[in-house]
Amino acid sequence: MPESGSTTELLPPGEPVDLDNCAREPIHVPGSVQPHGVLLAVTEPDLVVEHASQNVADLLGRTAAEALGSDLSALLGAEAADQLRQHLRTFGNLRMRNPLVVVAATPTGPVEVDAVLHRVAVGTRTLLVVELEVSTGPRPFSFPNTYQAVRGAVERLNGTHSLADLYDVAAREVRALTGFDRVMIYRFDAEYNGEVVAEAKRADLNPFLGLRYPASDIPPQARALYEQNWVRLIADVRYRPAPILPGLDTVTGEPLDLTHSVLRSVSPIHLEYLGNMGVAASMSISLLRDGRLWGLIACHHYSGPHHPPYGVRAAAEFLGSSLSLRLVARAEEDELQAALAADATLVRLLIASRDADRTLGESLVGRTESGASLLELVPARGVVVLDDGTWVSDGEVPPDPTALLAWLADQPEDVTERTALGTQEPALAAALPGVAGVLGVRLPDDRAIVWLRSEAVQEVAWGGDPHNKAIARREGDDVRLSPRKSFEKWTEVVRGRCAPWTPQERRSVTDLRRRLLETLLLRSRWALGAAQTVQRSLLPEALPVLAGWDLQARYVPAPGGRVGGDWYDAFELPDGRLAVAVGDVAGHGLSAAAAMGQLRNALRAFLLRGDGPADALRWTDVVARRTMATDMATVVVAAVDPATGDVELSVAGHPRPLLLGPRGDATLQDVPVDRPVGVGSGEPPTHHLHIEPGGGLVLYSDGLVDSRSTNLRAGLQRLAGAFQRQGGGAVDVDQVVRECTDPSSVDDVTILVLRRCS
Repeated sequence: MPESGSTTELLPPGEPVDLDNCAREPIHVPGSVQPHGVLLAVTEPDLVVEHASQNVADLLGRTAAEALGSDLSALLGAEAADQLRQHLRTFGNLRMRNPLVVVAATPTGPVEVDAVLHRVAVGTRTLLVVELEVSTGPRPFSFPNTYQAVRGAVERLNGTHSLADLYDVAAREVRALTGFDRVMIYRFDAEYNGEVVAEAKRADLNPFLGLRYPASDIPPQARALYEQNWVRLIADVRYRPAPILPGLDTVTGEPLDLTHSVLRSVSPIHLEYLGNMGVAASMSISLLRDGRLWGLIACHHYSGPHHPPYGVRAAAEFLGSSLSLRLVARAEEDELQAALAADATLVRLLIASRDADRTLGESLVGRTESGASLLELVPARGVVVLDDGTWVSDGEVPPDPTALLAWLADQPEDVTERTALGTQEPALAAALPGVAGVLGVRLPDDRAIVWLRSEAVQEVAWGGDPHNKAIARREGDDVRLSPRKSFEKWTEVVRGRCAPWTPQERRSVTDLRRRLLETLLLRSRWALGAAQTVQRSLLPEALPVLAGWDLQARYVPAPGGRVGGDWYDAFELPDGRLAVAVGDVAGHGLSAAAAMGQLRNALRAFLLRGDGPADALRWTDVVARRTMATDMATVVVAAVDPATGDVELSVAGHPRPLLLGPRGDATLQDVPVDRPVGVGSGEPPTHHLHIEPGGGLVLYSDGLVDSRSTNLRAGLQRLAGAFQRQGGGAVDVDQVVRECTDPSSVDDVTILVLRRCS
């Protein structure tokens, strides 16, 4: 299995590594190499040795101290050094042309070696790293014919028809190529836990197929190295590291970076890990997608050290690259099919969402006429759609999702997901029994769509208990430093989590939200047009004309064309009096306009049957509470005797009227105000006042006097001042509206002025 490491706060070189700090081990600068080869770091172009591994004498007969400061001609022989110089002059990308086979002059005679070359930055300089491995065993491969060596294997990979077959063929071919006792295909999940998805092994070995290994086995530092160095060999797990001399560069004071070294020594923790598994030699080949580690081909040998030549490793790397390409192609094909299916569902949902005869929630929930379903777009146990203050659902959902929708409204992102509510959102989990995961999409105007998933109980077969540190400590002081002493199958039941929301599902809901914004804009235009039509139809086409009286009224919609619930009314009563009213239903849009129409007609009916203003308001409140449970309105109603100027007036939650005097004075009437219609007006008080000749009565909505930047007191003073400036006599209502309306107001403006002529 892979070696440990981390990307932050690395240990200083030389500091002892233990089980607690191994994740901070600087594995790219170990200061030593594996002894199956020799490392030399030389200057260019003179090829003078600045660093040498301590085992250089085993191959070249010169101690490291003797090698330092020498040129390669003195160490390898003139012919090998000249061959190396020619190679350096010919090729720019050395790593793509490895290995260079040279014959080194050694004390025991000429020896054919593989020279593996790469360059490394050391401060402001660049050194050439030369790693020498003796050419052992049969050598069927070289750089030019690597493809030929694996051509048959690639053809067999191309002939597979499923991922499982692809994994199996790759494992068998790599084992046949490299000779390892066991070859596993090791795949990572989104959290970098690994799973053995295929293996080819000696018949007598226990199977690892299906076992999982925790992400801590391959921390970020190690993953970064696997992404840069695609093949890593440990020829003998029990090797004694060969230190690099000098350990620190004489110019920079830093150790030599061995990220791209094929001989790089590995973590002692990792070697202990392999030893606990009975592994004698190991090799890994990186599987990448878009430059990121997707998985590994992990090779284990148990019968002793195993040293495949560099050419064999290069061929295996080529095979791993071919497998990566096939995996990427298969994954992209699967993702494309999933994306096309999701897009088709999305289109059908969007068509349904534009059904003007149903609300957004009604058009999306359940199986639409076009055959689409939100639960088809994102599989889940249920889905809830909040729209216009109500919610509809499909599938299995809690009886009251109010807590869920309130939680979603508080989230910082428009798309929010959770997979383990019990630990991530315990308060929400308590309100949603049986729900383990949510995926929510927030839309404008307090709309939302939320998918719910149940717990997905999963039985995971780990390769040993993943909670390994505690085990190591419990085993006692006589146990060696060890990541995990047992590698037998260890089963864990994972609860409290739902099936993860896939990248495609997240893309689908993000696309759905983006497209629904267009639908909501279109629906808003429809609703605005309908509301305007409703409101215009309910406002009086013409105001009554009474001898000796002047009656004017204005309605101005809220900025942006939003239609609200304001209305005014004026009509003659059977007893000859004139009824005038101004009302304001809470809210905006078609629902407010529709509620306004119902309340206006109910109030008219009670007044026309002979009820006074107070009784008419009381009965209108009864109608609202019994038939319009979610609606509320403020209303002021007056019955005016044209002959005498006497007024009977009642107010339900509405701004108090303004009485105009004959000499231009305007006085806010101190009348009792009852609760709004729809919340229990009870017995609205009746107030009596008198309009003098030349005076008048002003009824208005709060949009004229109250706004975000103007408080109510200042707005009332402004309204009274507008009439006072006009003096007695005729009133210019439009000028009053212009003077009193605050540009920052977001509410409708309604005013009715009844003036008695002099």
